Amino acid sequence: MNNMLHINSMMSGKIIFNREIVKDHFLMSLKVSSTEPPFKEASPGQFVMLRVKGRKFPFLGRPFSIYSIYQDDGGFTVEFLYRVVGKGTHVISRLKPDEEMYVLGPLGRGFDIFPDRSCVILVAGGIGIAPISFLGGHYRRCAADKPLKTICYAGAQSANLLIGLDKMEEICSDVKISTDDGSRGYHGLVTDLFKDDLNSYSYSDSIIYACGPPAMLKGLADILKDQSIPCQVSVEERMACGVGACLGCAISIKSEYKRVCKDGPVFDIREIDWE
Repeated sequence: MNNMLHINSMMSGKIIFNREIVKDHFLMSLKVSSTEPPFKEASPGQFVMLRVKGRKFPFLGRPFSIYSIYQDDGGFTVEFLYRVVGKGTHVISRLKPDEEMYVLGPLGRGFDIFPDRSCVILVAGGIGIAPISFLGGHYRRCAADKPLKTICYAGAQSANLLIGLDKMEEICSDVKISTDDGSRGYHGLVTDLFKDDLNSYSYSDSIIYACGPPAMLKGLADILKDQSIPCQVSVEERMACGVGACLGCAISIKSEYKRVCKDGPVFDIREIDWE
């Protein structure tokens, strides 16, 4: 299934709020005044490029995974969970309500949806919970009266860096938490927590989705290398253009290179060269 969309133009969005929810992690709500596609057809796992309107820095847009979308008569409200990792995101974190941003997107290839599966397993590390949450909400809305079990494994370095749990608890049948330092939930890596439960899932009726740091995704790939359960991952990579023109976000996929922004950010976990 191809979830890529044709992008017509750069849009303008106005900030509703932009607040710090835990240290260096922010939730931004952006009003985009458009009642037509592309946001009407946005797929979980897609992202947008955001650039501050009227400022010279940051000159290039920054990629933000879509956390949620709400539609009303005036257009769309799009929310982003993001972490401050450099000068560009620091500038964005200081923006106030009513300031405007340029919005390009939705971009990239989102997650494939498998309506025949009755067990959806979500594995999120840190800020990777943003696209995973959007995906979980999509499954919940589409399930209707069909029995669906959605299990989320959410991990962070410590309890004070766990984010998005309230929303996941509303969406999912169960949320299992791990912290590297043991300050909340399972003491250890989120992939180890998932590994302990792996054999309890029906491989023919389950689907795994994951997003998080490269080391987490590599660990998950190692766990699943001899298993038949399908798994799609959204990879984190630095981007400059967001549309595949600059080739700055290429990764190795089965002896060739593909662009994370254009061919991804979602890939089959077994296609990626993790070495």
